[in-house]
Amino acid sequence: MLDFSSVLPLIQVHANAGAPRESCGVVVKKSDGSLLYVPCRNQADGRDVFRLDPQDAANAEDQGELVAYAHSHVYTPATPTDADRAGMARTGLPWIIVNYPTGAFTINDPVPFVAPLEGRNFVHGVHDCYAIVRDYYATRLGITLADYPRVWGWWENFDLPDMYRENFAREGFVSVHEGALDTEALRKLRPHDLILFRIRAPRDNHAGIYTGENFMIHHLIDELSRRELLGEFYQKRARAILRHRSLMEGG
Repeated sequence: MLDFSSVLPLIQVHANAGAPRESCGVVVKKSDGSLLYVPCRNQADGRDVFRLDPQDAANAEDQGELVAYAHSHVYTPATPTDADRAGMARTGLPWIIVNYPTGAFTINDPVPFVAPLEGRNFVHGVHDCYAIVRDYYATRLGITLADYPRVWGWWENFDLPDMYRENFAREGFVSVHEGALDTEALRKLRPHDLILFRIRAPRDNHAGIYTGENFMIHHLIDELSRRELLGEFYQKRARAILRHRSLMEGG
């Protein structure tokens, strides 16, 4: 294991400077074997979450081999959250977490991790409605979906790619119904179908997985993921039923 003691003071100073928002950065190993902490801008919208500025991260990698990620927890323990554990599993690198204001820290090695499908805190790009779809299909059906980067607000900006319509087609999903869920559409629904919704947005911006008996599992912004009745509110805002080709007759 690498000795991060030389960069820890710099990570703690960055945490102090960034509060009350979370700080974030990366540790690189230079050609001479020494470690360098590179602070990055936090592009996340909320206070209790971070998203590395991609250009800052790319510039850091120009200075050496990326060996760890670092970020702060403000007024909460420096222990990994479920979103942190998922991030560590995805990156395959250690994560250093520093508490503000105490400076306490943990150094966490990545291990395989998938958070429970119900009860997740919302973290855009890590634990959101697309993540619940990916994890459902992987853990329940063994179907692996790519982890596409998500830009906050893409559903309102037609200059950005359509996260759902474009990518789900690439991942092998086929539309079996378009529009709101009327009586005929509800009869078509099968367990594991993917439902796209348009909720207070000009584009489809939410997804849920039908689990049978008129229930679905999904993850709304700033709420816990949950299994919920597919009631009239969602039926009216549905825009499509998608089915994975491997689950179709003859698929």
